[in-house]
This record gives sequence, structure tokens and C-alpha cells, in this order.
Amino acid sequence: MSLHSTAANLVSLAEGAEHGGNHESLQPWLTGGGALFALLLLLWITTRFNRDR
Repeated sequence: MSLHSTAANLVSLAEGAEHGGNHESLQPWLTGGGALFALLLLLWITTRFNRDR
């Protein structure tokens, strides 16, 4: 890619961000809930391996 085409792509990407930039299918509560679930699952797994016996 040339510098000109890369700059043009970045400008078009920045223009899209001015108008919200959110994809219609992304739901923030679902994304956040999924991330929270994944972190809690990792925390649970970690605590299972760190038991003192």
C-alpha cells in the first residue's frame, strides 16, 4: 500500500467515527456481559487451581 492510499483509508475511517461508529449488530450490554462472564469464569478457574491442600 502506498502512503496516499493508507492516508485515504484512515481519513474515511475517521469520518465514519464522527457519525457514531457503532455497528448496528453490536449491543453494548451483551458485549459487556459476555466479557464479565468470561472474566468471572477465568477467576473461578484460577481459584480452583490455587487451593491449598
